[in-house]
Amino acid sequence: MDDVARLLETERIRKLAALYSHNFDRLDLEPLVGLFTDDAVCEFSGGKPLVGREAIRAHYIRSFDKWGKQGPFSTMHAVTNHWIELTGPERAEGRCYLIDFNITDPTVNPLVFLGVYDDEYHKVGGEWKIHQRRLEFAWPPRSTTAGAPGRRVPGRAAASARDAQLAPACDLD
Repeated sequence: MDDVARLLETERIRKLAALYSHNFDRLDLEPLVGLFTDDAVCEFSGGKPLVGREAIRAHYIRSFDKWGKQGPFSTMHAVTNHWIELTGPERAEGRCYLIDFNITDPTVNPLVFLGVYDDEYHKVGGEWKIHQRRLEFAWPPRSTTAGAPGRRVPGRAAASARDAQLAPACDLD
Protein backbone atom coordinates (compact mmCIF):
# COMPACT_ATOMS: atom_id res chain seq x y z
CA MET A 1 0.00 0.00 0.00
CA ASP A 2 1.44 3.37 -0.96
CA ASP A 3 1.60 6.33 1.43
CA VAL A 4 -1.48 8.08 0.03
CA ALA A 5 -3.60 4.92 0.30
CA ARG A 6 -2.31 4.38 3.85
CA LEU A 7 -3.25 7.96 4.79
CA LEU A 8 -6.74 7.56 3.32
CA GLU A 9 -7.35 4.34 5.25
CA THR A 10 -6.04 5.90 8.45
CA GLU A 11 -8.34 8.91 8.00
CA ARG A 12 -11.34 6.62 7.45
CA ILE A 13 -10.60 4.96 10.79
CA ARG A 14 -10.16 8.34 12.46
CA LYS A 15 -13.62 9.30 11.15
CA LEU A 16 -15.02 6.09 12.66
CA ALA A 17 -13.83 7.23 16.11
CA ALA A 18 -15.37 10.67 15.60
CA LEU A 19 -18.68 9.14 14.50
CA TYR A 20 -18.69 6.97 17.61
CA SER A 21 -18.52 10.05 19.83
CA HIS A 22 -21.05 12.04 17.84
CA ASN A 23 -23.55 9.18 17.67
CA PHE A 24 -23.18 8.44 21.38
CA ASP A 25 -23.59 12.07 22.39
CA ARG A 26 -26.58 12.53 20.04
CA LEU A 27 -28.19 9.40 21.57
CA ASP A 28 -28.42 7.97 18.05
CA LEU A 29 -28.52 4.26 18.81
CA GLU A 30 -28.64 2.48 15.45
CA PRO A 31 -25.85 4.48 13.75
CA LEU A 32 -23.76 3.98 16.91
CA VAL A 33 -24.28 0.20 16.99
CA GLY A 34 -23.71 0.08 13.21
CA LEU A 35 -20.11 1.17 13.75
CA PHE A 36 -19.30 -2.27 15.21
CA THR A 37 -18.71 -5.60 13.50
CA ASP A 38 -21.39 -8.25 14.08
CA ASP A 39 -19.04 -10.13 16.43
CA ALA A 40 -17.50 -7.09 18.12
CA VAL A 41 -16.29 -7.23 21.73
CA CYS A 42 -16.40 -4.25 24.10
CA GLU A 43 -14.92 -3.97 27.56
CA PHE A 44 -16.05 -0.97 29.58
CA SER A 45 -15.30 -0.03 33.19
CA GLY A 46 -14.32 -3.44 34.45
CA GLY A 47 -17.62 -5.08 33.59
CA LYS A 48 -18.22 -8.34 31.78
CA PRO A 49 -17.15 -8.15 28.11
CA LEU A 50 -20.00 -7.37 25.73
CA VAL A 51 -19.94 -9.77 22.79
CA GLY A 52 -21.89 -9.07 19.61
CA ARG A 53 -24.02 -6.19 18.41
CA GLU A 54 -27.08 -7.16 20.44
CA ALA A 55 -25.16 -7.07 23.73
CA ILE A 56 -23.56 -3.78 22.68
CA ARG A 57 -26.98 -2.35 21.73
CA ALA A 58 -28.40 -3.33 25.15
CA HIS A 59 -25.42 -1.66 26.86
CA TYR A 60 -25.99 1.62 25.01
CA ILE A 61 -29.72 1.58 25.76
CA ARG A 62 -28.81 1.37 29.48
CA SER A 63 -26.17 4.09 29.04
CA PHE A 64 -28.62 6.39 27.28
CA ASP A 65 -31.15 5.84 30.08
CA LYS A 66 -28.50 6.78 32.66
CA TRP A 67 -26.62 9.61 30.94
CA GLY A 68 -29.06 10.98 28.37
CA LYS A 69 -31.99 11.96 30.58
CA GLN A 70 -31.69 15.59 29.54
CA GLY A 71 -31.51 14.75 25.86
CA PRO A 72 -28.79 14.76 23.21
CA PHE A 73 -25.42 16.19 24.16
CA SER A 74 -25.91 15.67 27.89
CA THR A 75 -22.51 14.01 27.57
CA MET A 76 -19.60 14.86 25.34
CA HIS A 77 -16.98 12.30 24.39
CA ALA A 78 -13.92 14.15 23.13
CA VAL A 79 -11.39 11.83 21.46
CA THR A 80 -7.88 13.00 20.71
CA ASN A 81 -4.33 11.80 20.01
CA HIS A 82 -5.59 8.97 17.80
CA TRP A 83 -2.72 6.63 16.99
CA ILE A 84 -3.57 4.14 14.25
CA GLU A 85 -1.44 1.35 12.80
CA LEU A 86 -2.62 -0.58 9.76
CA THR A 87 -1.73 -4.22 10.43
CA GLY A 88 -3.07 -5.61 7.14
CA PRO A 89 -5.28 -4.61 4.21
CA GLU A 90 -8.43 -5.11 6.32
CA ARG A 91 -7.07 -4.88 9.87
CA ALA A 92 -5.82 -2.06 12.07
CA GLU A 93 -5.20 -1.24 15.71
CA GLY A 94 -5.46 2.08 17.46
CA ARG A 95 -5.51 3.98 20.69
CA CYS A 96 -7.01 7.37 21.40
CA TYR A 97 -7.53 9.46 24.47
CA LEU A 98 -11.04 10.05 25.78
CA ILE A 99 -12.08 13.09 27.76
CA ASP A 100 -15.62 12.43 29.00
CA PHE A 101 -17.90 15.26 30.10
CA ASN A 102 -21.37 15.29 31.64
CA ILE A 103 -22.79 18.72 30.90
CA THR A 104 -26.20 18.50 32.55
CA ASP A 105 -25.54 20.70 35.60
CA PRO A 106 -23.64 23.98 35.14
CA THR A 107 -22.87 24.13 38.88
CA VAL A 108 -20.88 20.87 38.83
CA ASN A 109 -17.48 20.19 37.28
CA PRO A 110 -18.39 18.47 33.99
CA LEU A 111 -15.30 16.24 33.81
CA VAL A 112 -16.36 12.64 34.46
CA PHE A 113 -13.15 10.79 33.60
CA LEU A 114 -10.11 10.55 31.37
CA GLY A 115 -9.49 7.34 29.51
CA VAL A 116 -7.91 5.54 26.61
CA TYR A 117 -9.79 3.57 23.98
CA ASP A 118 -7.74 0.56 22.90
CA ASP A 119 -9.23 -0.65 19.62
CA GLU A 120 -9.04 -3.23 16.88
CA TYR A 121 -10.63 -2.34 13.55
CA HIS A 122 -11.75 -4.64 10.74
CA LYS A 123 -12.75 -3.63 7.25
CA VAL A 124 -16.11 -5.26 6.42
CA GLY A 125 -17.79 -4.77 3.06
CA GLY A 126 -15.36 -1.98 2.25
CA GLU A 127 -16.06 -0.07 5.49
CA TRP A 128 -13.98 0.14 8.63
CA LYS A 129 -15.75 -1.08 11.78
CA ILE A 130 -14.80 -1.37 15.44
CA HIS A 131 -14.09 -5.04 16.10
CA GLN A 132 -12.84 -4.70 19.66
CA ARG A 133 -12.97 -1.69 21.98
CA ARG A 134 -11.58 -1.57 25.49
CA LEU A 135 -11.89 1.51 27.66
CA GLU A 136 -9.00 1.93 30.06
CA PHE A 137 -9.25 4.63 32.73
CA ALA A 138 -6.48 7.12 33.42
CA TRP A 139 -8.45 9.18 35.97
CA PRO A 140 -9.96 9.01 38.50
CA PRO A 141 -9.38 5.24 38.84
CA ARG A 142 -6.27 4.26 36.90
CA SER A 143 -6.42 1.06 34.86
CA THR A 144 -4.44 1.92 31.73
CA THR A 145 -1.88 -0.39 30.19
CA ALA A 146 1.27 0.52 28.35
CA GLY A 147 0.04 -1.23 25.21
CA ALA A 148 0.36 0.30 21.78
CA PRO A 149 -0.93 -0.46 18.31
CA GLY A 150 1.03 -3.47 17.15
CA ARG A 151 1.92 -4.29 20.78
CA ARG A 152 -1.55 -4.58 22.33
CA VAL A 153 -2.04 -5.89 25.84
CA PRO A 154 -4.89 -8.44 25.67
CA GLY A 155 -8.03 -7.56 27.58
CA ARG A 156 -10.21 -9.90 29.59
CA ALA A 157 -12.20 -10.96 26.52
CA ALA A 158 -9.05 -12.10 24.69
CA ALA A 159 -7.79 -13.92 27.78
CA SER A 160 -11.21 -15.51 28.26
CA ALA A 161 -11.33 -16.68 24.64
CA ARG A 162 -7.82 -18.13 24.95
CA ASP A 163 -8.73 -19.88 28.22
CA ALA A 164 -11.95 -21.22 26.70
CA GLN A 165 -9.95 -22.83 23.90
CA LEU A 166 -7.75 -24.54 26.46
CA ALA A 167 -10.51 -25.59 28.88
CA PRO A 168 -13.32 -28.11 28.42
CA ALA A 169 -16.63 -26.69 27.24
CA CYS A 170 -18.81 -25.31 30.04
CA ASP A 171 -21.69 -22.89 30.59
CA LEU A 172 -20.16 -19.58 31.71
CA ASP A 173 -23.44 -17.82 32.57
